Formats: sequence, C-alpha cells, structure tokens
Amino acid sequence: MQQNNITIRGEEFKPFLDEKSLSEILTGLAEKINGDYAGKEPVFLIVLNGAFMFAADFLRMIKMPCRVSFIKMASYSGKDTTGKVKELIGINEDLKDQHVIIVEDIVDTGITIEQLLHTVQEKEPASVKICTLFFKPDKFKKDYPIDYVGKSISNEFIIGYGLDLDGYVRNLPIIYQHV
Repeated sequence: MQQNNITIRGEEFKPFLDEKSLSEILTGLAEKINGDYAGKEPVFLIVLNGAFMFAADFLRMIKMPCRVSFIKMASYSGKDTTGKVKELIGINEDLKDQHVIIVEDIVDTGITIEQLLHTVQEKEPASVKICTLFFKPDKFKKDYPIDYVGKSISNEFIIGYGLDLDGYVRNLPIIYQHV
C-alpha cells in the first residue's frame, strides 16, 4: 500500500517503515530473546508511553513464561530531549534475582535508560538487558550495551507505532520520518 507524506503539528513526515518491515524486526528480536532466555522466566519492564505498541506485538511472540510490568519516564518536549528524566510511574515489581529485560521504543542519547538501569540495578536483579525497537548510534554517548536492537537509524525524528510528537500520532500503524 502506497503511503503519502503527512503533516503533523506543522511538521512534515515521510513514510519510513511499513507494517511488514516492523513485523520482520519484531520477529527477529523475539527469536533472539526466545533463544537467549529459553528455560528462564524473564520480567519485561516496558517503558511507557512510547513502547506500548511495540511491546504488545512483540510480547505475543515470546514463547516462555514471563512477567510484564510498566514504568513511565519522560525526557522529551516536542522533537528535542530536555536532558532531564522524570520518573512518572515507578517500578512496582520485586526484581531481586530476576532476569529483567527493559523494553524501550527508541534509544538515542541514552539518558533515560541510564537512569532506569540505575534504578533497576538497585533492586538486585540476576541480570538486566535492554531491548529497543530503534537505536540512534550517532546520538548515543553512554558506555553501557544495548543488548537487543531492532533497527539502527539515523538521527532524524520518527513518529508512529507508539512514538509521538507532543503526545500525538502514537496510533499510526507505520513509522514516519521527519522530512
């Protein structure tokens, strides 16, 4: 299906990844995690709001027993990071001796994940891994690994499939990139 450019809040975006491409990315991530965690019962910690669509589709592909929990953090205003992270909903799970997989929609600067890693590690898990749908390696300046990357992308701003612009367009079924 041919997709056209769209204008959201005065900004123009072009189609970037369609539903088929997204499904292939999720399948690849799920296969890796299913293999790495066979025989274990991980806790998936979903970072709201952006990762909710990705997580819903992705977790249906996970083949082992697992728990799912949510945390809500915010570090963006419009298309730019504020450089500060606010924890809006905290971790309510006992993570001691658990295998934790943090599920994020996008990792760019790494500021949000860095703070979340610190918070999770204080709860003494057996292990902590990071799974992200998108990764911007040119913006990432931290020194911790991103264990599972769906797709590395350039620094252009993207929306759709959970990713927003000031809270709008999370419901788009495909990914659009800023023109």
